[in-house]
Amino acid sequence: EATAIDVRKTNGCGCCLSWMNHLQDNGFTPTGQDMFGGLLVRFKLDNGVPQRMVSCHTALVDGYVIEGHVPAADIRRLLDERSDAIGLAVPGMPYGSPGMGPEEDREAYDVFLILKDGSTEVYSSYPEG
Repeated sequence: EATAIDVRKTNGCGCCLSWMNHLQDNGFTPTGQDMFGGLLVRFKLDNGVPQRMVSCHTALVDGYVIEGHVPAADIRRLLDERSDAIGLAVPGMPYGSPGMGPEEDREAYDVFLILKDGSTEVYSSYPEG
């Protein structure tokens, strides 16, 4: 059974749609809701995403916040482990992360676990591809 995930994004963002396709290909059922820039920023902050962790889209899944181009495998791991955290983030838009170009040509990036006090720790790392 696919896992529902609610994605908040700006209208017409191609990388957001590509990330949603990545989720769909990996057992999730994403639904998208377009938001204007200022409202989207407020949504991120209201849901505990630290400003230094911001990316282009924000998703909600089973009580967690997912910020940016987080790989589906990391979201699945978070849901399986039920970490006591706000969620996961890939700050910025690293080339080669899901929805941002070919994985085999990616730049190195980290996925961060956002803890409830607003601090973060590396959850997983993806080397240059």
